[in-house]
Amino acid sequence: MADPQRELLLDDRMVERVLARMAREIVEQVGELDQLLLIGIHRRGVDLARWLSEEIGRAEGTAIPTGSLDITLYRDDLMAIGPRPIVGDTRLPTHGIDGKTVVIVDDVLYTGRTVRAALDELADFGRPRRILLCVLVDRGGRELPIHADIIGKSFTVAGDDRIEVLVSGIDGRSGVELVKGAKR
Repeated sequence: MADPQRELLLDDRMVERVLARMAREIVEQVGELDQLLLIGIHRRGVDLARWLSEEIGRAEGTAIPTGSLDITLYRDDLMAIGPRPIVGDTRLPTHGIDGKTVVIVDDVLYTGRTVRAALDELADFGRPRRILLCVLVDRGGRELPIHADIIGKSFTVAGDDRIEVLVSGIDGRSGVELVKGAKR
């Protein structure tokens, strides 16, 4: 079987520019930065949340707490994963999420099921004042009525193609690629 065909949609510089714009949009939408938390969905959403936090910190002169959600046990397809799913850490800021504005950060928004699982897990930890969704890429194809509040880029992607987000902390480089004929 041949390797899937890859097409570069965003290179490292383009990703940096998109993330910088997204950081500004977060600040504009939230207003009160002292009540802001950025929570990334494992895996790549965690790195993106850290990057956004650093960018907001540089621009606004204030540290923005970050955290991570591992939604493995909240997935609606857990039985399809297998008998022993690998579960990562969920780490939230020590002062909790009650009354805060939480921005959930993910790499790609597709069916909406990952976000639904993240919302379910977040509810187990408290009651934020407000929750926003921030995604680097919206590829369309929603199965649930979920939308992002802050979107880096939108691409129309065929059902049998996949979007891959690369982050330097995991992949050694940043970028966004379209992988043709590689449906997950």
